[in-house]
Amino acid sequence: MGRRVAVVGIGITRFGRRSDASLSELAFEAGREAIRDAGIEPKDVRFLSVGNVGAWSAEPLPAVLVAEYLGLDNPGSMRVEAACASGSAAIKVAYDAVASGSVDVAMALGVERMNESPTPNVVELIGRAGNYFWEFENFGLTFPGYYAIYATAYMDKYGAREEDIAEVAVKNHYYGSMNPYAQFQRPVKLEEVMSSRYIAWPLKLLECSPITDGAAAAVLASEEVARKLTDSPVWIRGMGYATGTSNLSKRQDFLGLEPAARAARQAYAEAGIDPERPYKQIDVATVHDCFSIAEILAYEDLGFARRGEGYMLLKEHQTYIGGLVPVNLDGGLKAKGHPIGATGVGMAVEAVKQLRRKAEPGRQADIRNGVALTHNVGGTGHYAYVTVYSID
Repeated sequence: MGRRVAVVGIGITRFGRRSDASLSELAFEAGREAIRDAGIEPKDVRFLSVGNVGAWSAEPLPAVLVAEYLGLDNPGSMRVEAACASGSAAIKVAYDAVASGSVDVAMALGVERMNESPTPNVVELIGRAGNYFWEFENFGLTFPGYYAIYATAYMDKYGAREEDIAEVAVKNHYYGSMNPYAQFQRPVKLEEVMSSRYIAWPLKLLECSPITDGAAAAVLASEEVARKLTDSPVWIRGMGYATGTSNLSKRQDFLGLEPAARAARQAYAEAGIDPERPYKQIDVATVHDCFSIAEILAYEDLGFARRGEGYMLLKEHQTYIGGLVPVNLDGGLKAKGHPIGATGVGMAVEAVKQLRRKAEPGRQADIRNGVALTHNVGGTGHYAYVTVYSID
């Protein structure tokens, strides 16, 4: 395990269509805030990992650019890519640098400026992120189509209806309306979701995450340094990760994301979380709802609900504040936005805010056990990262 590692500083930009800022300016905005929050100087950051997919933007060396813009003193750096889980992968790299003893302070920063390219180009580039030659080139699958396969399989097996799955968007827009950093800050009703146009049946426009620009940053420190900087560090208590098949034809079923379930078991084992009843210890969770069905699969992959019962958990408002385990109180990818390389770091920022009890009014969870979880998926389970944060 190595040394204990804590998050001591966080920063995030407003997510959305950010034509007002370049990639470097977005990174600077989030990184500067995280450095100030940590109470350190830029020179104290000795390693920088930058989550960035970047196929749609002009900068080929974002880690070097970000380090320069932030005024870091020539630290070690690297760009990290794990599709939509790139941000969590960047946190993993920064965590390892500190836990191993290589450095005392590291920064994980995720940044993406997706709107630098036209929407059709971005849709195609994301679609290529499955198995390009087999699925995209031969069958024309894009990511709404991938998750539509999971949605139709789930509905057929378990009897869930379109409106049951659409409830994810209702919940997440409700909490996103209270988050000043969210791309969409307006609640929506179920009827509005159901009447939005189909993108890939049964998934509709308001069930799909948007194309987003944004950045988020987290400063990680060793226990010795963390205790000097703050009396309320947030510890990375457990981290799990797994990889799925590139080719969907090699998967056993489309009723869950098996790598996410494996990552959860690993994170729970490290953190001392009961895998049979994790909701007894976890106060709040932020999960990867790139499409509405993905959040329901996450409930089951994480052990919050039994197979086939995740949609009932949502229907009974058990993933709202006051329920079994509140999920996506920042609006999730659906309402907060999904700047791909920044998403996982943005989840970490949310976990820390919740554990510090600093979330905006109306979306602050009841922190009883001092434990938060993030679940970040790349592709359709091509990558999966589950991280447990705690205040002790």
